[in-house]
Amino acid sequence: MNRQPFALAVAAGLFGLLLCCKALAFDPFTVKDIRVEGLQRTEPGTVFSYLPIKVGETMTEEKAQQAIRALFATGFFRDVRLEVENGVLVVLAEERPAIAQIDFSGIKEFETEGLRRSFRELGLAESRIFDRALLDQAEQELKRQYLARGLYGVDVQTTVTPLERNRVGINFTVKEGDVSKIRGINIVGAAAFSEKDLLDEFVLRTPGWITWYTKHDQYSRQKLAGDLESLRSFYQNRGFLDFNVDSTQVSITPDKKDIYITVNITEGEKYTVSEVKLAGQLMVPEEELAKLIQLKPGDVFARDKLTQSTKAISDRLGNEGYAFANANAVPQVDKEKREVAFTIFLDPGRRVYVRRINIAGNTKTRDEVIRREMRQLEGGYYDASKIQLSKQRVDRTTYFKDVNVETAPVAGLADQVDVNFTVEEKPTGALLVGAGFSTVEKVIVSGSISQANVFGSGKFLTTQISSGKINRTYSISYTDPYYTVDGVSRGFDLYKRDVDASALTIGPYKTKTVGGGVRWGYPLAERDSVSFGLNTEHVRLDTFATSPANYITFVNQFGNVYTYMAGTAGWARDSRDSLILPRSGSFQRLTGEVG
Repeated sequence: MNRQPFALAVAAGLFGLLLCCKALAFDPFTVKDIRVEGLQRTEPGTVFSYLPIKVGETMTEEKAQQAIRALFATGFFRDVRLEVENGVLVVLAEERPAIAQIDFSGIKEFETEGLRRSFRELGLAESRIFDRALLDQAEQELKRQYLARGLYGVDVQTTVTPLERNRVGINFTVKEGDVSKIRGINIVGAAAFSEKDLLDEFVLRTPGWITWYTKHDQYSRQKLAGDLESLRSFYQNRGFLDFNVDSTQVSITPDKKDIYITVNITEGEKYTVSEVKLAGQLMVPEEELAKLIQLKPGDVFARDKLTQSTKAISDRLGNEGYAFANANAVPQVDKEKREVAFTIFLDPGRRVYVRRINIAGNTKTRDEVIRREMRQLEGGYYDASKIQLSKQRVDRTTYFKDVNVETAPVAGLADQVDVNFTVEEKPTGALLVGAGFSTVEKVIVSGSISQANVFGSGKFLTTQISSGKINRTYSISYTDPYYTVDGVSRGFDLYKRDVDASALTIGPYKTKTVGGGVRWGYPLAERDSVSFGLNTEHVRLDTFATSPANYITFVNQFGNVYTYMAGTAGWARDSRDSLILPRSGSFQRLTGEVG
């Protein structure tokens, strides 16, 4: 066999993809065939697809170097050599090992499946090509996760075990150690407030009687950053405009069990507000916007009031179609008088229309069930208040776990936006089954099935059955919240109830009741509605000689069969932002019955 090596790639493991190629002098030749040797898992076709040379083409030194670089760039190979044998190009490839398995030992703080998912996103997973750099990165990431949970004494060791068929097994061995606790938090530079009052603004704290549950005595860089922002807000909401956190020091004892935090601050002077004025393109009467400003001359400066004021002004402009309005407060500080004046500059931007309202995430609920809650119209001016109201109404249907809304500019159209609603469905049905036993009724079985969003239509249906020796109840209820497109609701109720108390030793009697009703609801305004209902009930009462005297008297006077009818009316006002977990609003209801 007469093979001539003409290019050799070396130092791949030491220098990554840096190629150190040695080219022997050779004359360009025409490639008669290409043969690949040394593969165990990779298909030859994969190698062919990366080669810059085909059968019948002329092989040159430049193309040989290109071929080696291309094959190394795939990450599949540890070493690549090219040789020629009687015009046949021979590719000698040594593959990188594949990962056969990844094991964990000693990990209690995390779910191993969650770690596997994280490593998979990183590129380290079973059946993937083994890369030492990725393994080192995964090891460091695991350590960072432990440090974020206050386990500063953690020790992570990785072991790579060669296996047959050019595979490796990876094992992460972890010694978690003890959780590091915060033993002291000191604030240096505070004069206007006591350190105790300032530390009350912190989430982080020293160990207490409930910190075993809250974990607030475990240091976290993110928590500390949040606490420093809370400290800044505390001061700036009380007039200290120039407050600054100069530095923070976090120290840990040599045994990595105790942590001490020192925060150095400069309070600055306390300022009052001398003036707040508006400038720019107001687009709304200045008197109306001025009412939205919470800071008044003479007030102690408060950052939250200033932020709320600028947001309220931006939202008010948003109600007029200025979806991207911006209100920016610029201070003018008088250090001698310790006063600050603010000019709120308004940039309304372009007035925009809503091109489309897009709905996503509703895998079960029909689009029209969501769209009928919209108060913002397609083709109309953008109105931030109507979009927020639409979001609340969709959330109040109780069909969704989460409702999000975003406003997206339309590419190429400066005066149009799309409003995108994204919902996350939640289970809206319930199945309840119960059983019991008593000496009188013996076995009692009950069950109910309810569905608040039947087939994604938004209609409500529930059935209930309760069966015992004495009491038997069967009922069904149905409600269509949009019987008409205007939001008029209609519902039906049917039930049958039998009571056989003849088995009782005291006061035996029997009743058979069949009833039903119809309900209507009419919206008067966005938050107000009235309801009307008509109910009827047919009752048969059978008595015995030992039945209660008032039952016997009633039957003798009116008979044992009678029909009862009643009408109901009601008014309700509901301004809650959510029916499940309301954060604002109220609910009032007034009902009456005549029968």
